[in-house]
Amino acid sequence: MTQPHVTTVDAGPRAVSRRVTVHAPAAELFAVAANPHRHPELDGSGTVRDTPVKGPEVLSEGARFSVGMKQYGVPYSITSTVTEFDDGRVVAWRHPMGHTWRWEFQEVSPGLTEVTETFDYSGSRSPRLLEIFKQPQANAEGITSTLQKLAERHA
Repeated sequence: MTQPHVTTVDAGPRAVSRRVTVHAPAAELFAVAANPHRHPELDGSGTVRDTPVKGPEVLSEGARFSVGMKQYGVPYSITSTVTEFDDGRVVAWRHPMGHTWRWEFQEVSPGLTEVTETFDYSGSRSPRLLEIFKQPQANAEGITSTLQKLAERHA
C-alpha cells in the first residue's frame, strides 16, 4: 500500500500546516479530534501518552483539558484551552506557552474529507526558543505522520 499524500499548506509565518484527504466522513473524523480522550488515537508523533485525560468527552470553546505527553524521554502533563470550535469543521486549542494546534475538516464529497492540522506558534511566548530547539521541524514531521496514520486507518 502506498503512503497517503500529505501536502504542505501555507499557514503564514511561524506556522506549520499539512493536509491529507481521508476516505471518511468529516463528522466521524471531527469526533476524534473533538474528544481529548481519543487524542492518543490521532497522534503519529509519539508525544501523546495513553494516560487518563482530564476534561470533557466533547470539547467546546473555552473548555480545558489535560493530556499526558512525553518529549526527550520526559513525561509530563499539559493543560490546554479550546480557542475555536465549529462543530464538525474546526477545533483548536492553545498550549499554556501560547502556541495553538488547529484541526480543520472539509468534506469535499460524501465520505471524502480534507483534514488539515496546523501548529501555529506565532502567539507563543518564546517563538525563537521553539525555533532554536527545532520544534517547528519536529512538529512538521509529527503532523505528517499523524495525517498519514489517519488516512491509512480509513483507506
